[in-house]
Amino acid sequence: MSMNPAVAGSLVGGADTIAALATAPGRGAISVVRFSGPSAHEIAARVIQPWPLTVRRATLCRIISPAGAEVLDQALVTSFVKPDSFTGEDLVEISGHGGHYLPALVMETLISSGARQALPGEFTRRAVLNGKLDITQAEAIGDLVDARSSAMHRTALAQLDGGLSRRIAALRHQLITVESLIAYDIDFPEEDDGPISRERVSSEVEMLLMSLDALLATVPLGEMIREGAVVVIAGLPNVGKSSLFNALLGQSRAIVTDIPGTTRDAIESFLETERWPLRLVDTAGLREATDVIERIGIEVSEKYLSWANLVLACGDSDSSLSLTLRVLEGKTSAQVIRVRTKADLATADPLGTGYDVSVSAETGEGLPELIAKVDETLSSSIGCVAVDTPVLTRSRHIHGITQARAEVAAFAVAWEEAMLPAPVAAVHLRAAAVALESLIGAVSTEDVLDRVFSSFCVGK
Repeated sequence: MSMNPAVAGSLVGGADTIAALATAPGRGAISVVRFSGPSAHEIAARVIQPWPLTVRRATLCRIISPAGAEVLDQALVTSFVKPDSFTGEDLVEISGHGGHYLPALVMETLISSGARQALPGEFTRRAVLNGKLDITQAEAIGDLVDARSSAMHRTALAQLDGGLSRRIAALRHQLITVESLIAYDIDFPEEDDGPISRERVSSEVEMLLMSLDALLATVPLGEMIREGAVVVIAGLPNVGKSSLFNALLGQSRAIVTDIPGTTRDAIESFLETERWPLRLVDTAGLREATDVIERIGIEVSEKYLSWANLVLACGDSDSSLSLTLRVLEGKTSAQVIRVRTKADLATADPLGTGYDVSVSAETGEGLPELIAKVDETLSSSIGCVAVDTPVLTRSRHIHGITQARAEVAAFAVAWEEAMLPAPVAAVHLRAAAVALESLIGAVSTEDVLDRVFSSFCVGK
C-alpha cells in the first residue's frame, strides 16, 4: 500500500545521490553496489562503459576510473529510471566481483564522481518518502533480512506484500465511516434522511472495536514468531535432560555425565520446527540443593519455567516423572508434555498412560514424534500462522493499535452515556485516526468529507 501521494510529495528529499555496498563486505563471489538519486545516471556515464544501457536489463560493462585511464572491474550493470525503481529515483546497480578491495574501490570511484555514502536504511527511507512503500512494508524488509525461521520469513513476506497495511487501512475505513456519520449529523441535521440514530453509530463503533480486538489478539502469536517459543526441558537430576537437549539440536551443547547436578545453569539454543521457531532451554535438575552454585542454577531454571510457553517434563521412570510433575506445580502456567527419556534402556517399564511421548537420545527413537507434539501443542494453545492473517510483531504496531482501540473505546463510553456533545466526543475518533496514521501514513480530514458526500445525498 503506497503512502498518500500528497504526503509523499511533501516529504520527498533526495537532492543528492547516495551509494552503498548492498552485500556483506568480505571475501565472496559477487558484490552489489547500488547508487540512487538525481545524478545517478550522470555519475554512471563517467564510470561505466558502455553507457547508456537498456533500462532494467543486466548488461556486461567495464567499470572505469573517472578519468577513463584504468579499468577497475567487469560487472553486470542494471539501470532503472524514476519512478520505476525501488527508491522511486534514478538508480543503478553494479554486480561485480566480491572481496575486500574491489567493492571498496568501486565505492571510492562513485564517491569521487559525486555520490555520497548512504546512511543506514536510506535507500528504503527514500522508497517510503517517494510512495513506493508504506512504513509497515519498510519494516517488513528489515524483518525479512533478520528472519531466523520460516514462520518469521512467511510473516515478513506477507507484511511486505501489504497484508498488515491492508488490514490497518480497513480499520481506518471503518473509523472514517463512524466519523462521517457524526459529521453528517452535525453539519446536516435537517436533511430529508433525518438525524443519524445513536444505535447506528453504536453498531459501527462496536464492529470497529471487534476488528481492533481481533488484530490485538495476534500479539502473543507475533511475539512467538519474532522471539521464538520458550520450550523448557525440566526434570530431576540425571534423567536425561541434557542428552535430550543435545539430541534435539543435533550437537553437543550441554555437558552430559552421570553425576547429578552437572547442569548448573540454563542453556538456551535456537531450534526451528516445521511450524515454529523454538528457544530450547536445558535447565538444572529440580531438587533441593545445598550447594550454593547449584541453588543459583535451580533458581534460574525456575525463572525460565515462569516464562515458558511449553515445558517438557522429563522422567526415566514413572516415579521420577511423577515427582517432576509435583515439583512443577505452581512454578509454571505453561502446558506440559510428559516425556519418557532413556527409552532404549527400558525393559519392564514400557510407555504407559503417564507419558505423552517416549524418546531415546541415544538411538533417536521418538524424537520426530516429540517435535510433532511440540508443534501441535503450541498451535493449539496460541494458534497457527495463517497465510492471509496479518500478525502484529513489532512494539510500534502494538502501541498504535492499542492507542487507537483506547480512543475508540473512550468515544463509545461518551456516546452511549451522552456525556459529551457529539463534536467533543468525536475528538476521540480523530485521535484514533492519528494513531493509525502513525502506522501507514497520513489521514486527512478530506477523507471524512469524501465519505460524507459519497455515502449520503446532501447536495440536492
